[in-house]
Order: sequence, then C-alpha cells, then structure tokens
Amino acid sequence: MKDNLVEQIISEVMNRQTDDSANNKTADRFNGCGLTEFVGTALGHTIGLVIANVDHQLHEVMNIDKKYRSIGILGARTGAGPHIFAADEAVKATNSEILTIELARDTEGGGGHGCLIIFGAEDVSDVRRAVEVALSEIDRTMGDVYGSPAGHLEFQYTARASNALNKAFGAPIGKSFGMTCASPAAIGVVIADTAAKSAVIEPIGYASPAKGTSFSNEVIFTFAGDSGAVRQAVIAAREVGLQLLSTLDPTPIKSTTKPYI
Repeated sequence: MKDNLVEQIISEVMNRQTDDSANNKTADRFNGCGLTEFVGTALGHTIGLVIANVDHQLHEVMNIDKKYRSIGILGARTGAGPHIFAADEAVKATNSEILTIELARDTEGGGGHGCLIIFGAEDVSDVRRAVEVALSEIDRTMGDVYGSPAGHLEFQYTARASNALNKAFGAPIGKSFGMTCASPAAIGVVIADTAAKSAVIEPIGYASPAKGTSFSNEVIFTFAGDSGAVRQAVIAAREVGLQLLSTLDPTPIKSTTKPYI
C-alpha cells in the first residue's frame, strides 16, 4: 500500500516536471530568440530590437548622424500614441535620443496605426536600455486605449513631455501634454472639441485622415498646458468618446490594460 502511494507521488511529480518543461519551451519559442539584436516584445504585436554597430551604408540611406553608432528599434502592428508616450519615458530615463518616428497605416486591418520608432546613441547599452524601458511602459500606456468591433479610442497624458513627444507631435518639452484619438474619425472631431472646451489648454496639433494620419480613419488632437487642465481635458474627452463609440456596436468597450489617467 505504502509502495503504491510512493509510486503515485513520484509519478505525479515527474508528470508535473514534464509539463513545466514543455510550457517553458513553448514560452521560449514565442517570447524570445537567440539573436543578439532581439530585446523583447509587448502588447500590440510590438517588437524591440537593437543594432550595436550600424553599417555605414545604412547610415547614409537612413540619413542618420554617424555619431549614433548604435540604434534601438521599436516597432508595432497596433499602437502609435502608447508607443510614443512610452518612448518619451525611455529617453527621459536613458542617455539616448529619438532619431525618427513614423506612423504606419496598420492596426492589423483596423482604422488606425502601427509605428516605427528609432532610438540613437553612441553606446549599444544606452539604446538597449531605452528599448527595454519603452517595452515595459507599453503595458501602462495601453491602459487608456479602448476598442470594439466598431472602432477605437485612445487617450494619453504626461506631466512632462520630452524628446519623443516633441519629435512626433511638437510637444513643448517640459510641459504637461495630452492626446485624444478616435476611430471612426467623426468621433475624433467631437472629442477634440470636448477636450478644448473642458479646460484652458494650448492646442498643439490636429491630424485627420487626409492630413497627418497616413489616411487612417482617425482624428488625433494634441494639446499642452497646466497639468490639471490637460488631465481634465483628456478625462472629459474620454467620457464622451466612450458614450459615442458604444452607439455603433453592442459589444462592451474595454480598456486594453488598466486605465492610468
């Protein structure tokens, strides 16, 4: 009886170890690879990469200053605002600079963008760290991205804008900065107006399908100002946007992660 019990326990332990080993192999296959260029992945089918020593020929065609021997690369199928705000935190925390930010027409068939962000530094450790910080921030900056089969809403806020937001949107460095975005674009127009009316803010930019959004079905409104005012404008726009998007499809609208604004 005792022998059978011991054999049963040993068998369960061995099975558990086999399952754990299989799970680890599966996780390794999807979450990493052996290439030194690979840094990591994040929400939105986002990948982070580095090139330690960019080929001089690529420097020329990419129009990158040769002092930036190393570059970090952040690319995603879905997401632009979350990634730019995450990149902004990365440049605050590291000795790196934003070289380019491009918004691709994507969202994997939806109405919005993907993105390509290039960090530059003289040392590969700096750009690797910048990509790591950006990847870790995306879970937070995806918190106020909402979606349904009918479209999406995106809201972002920072108390202090830095190089990435300045590069992408012309945000005044050091000032509070906010963004509203909606698809379909019609909702984006209304929530931009809501934001502007709800607090004393300084409009910075307005992008629409034929003017500044790579022809995506979105309107993006960006603004700066006092921290409390910018935050209030974003929150007011979010409340209206959620109500309007819910009229187009009965599916409940959920935030991608945990809202942070």
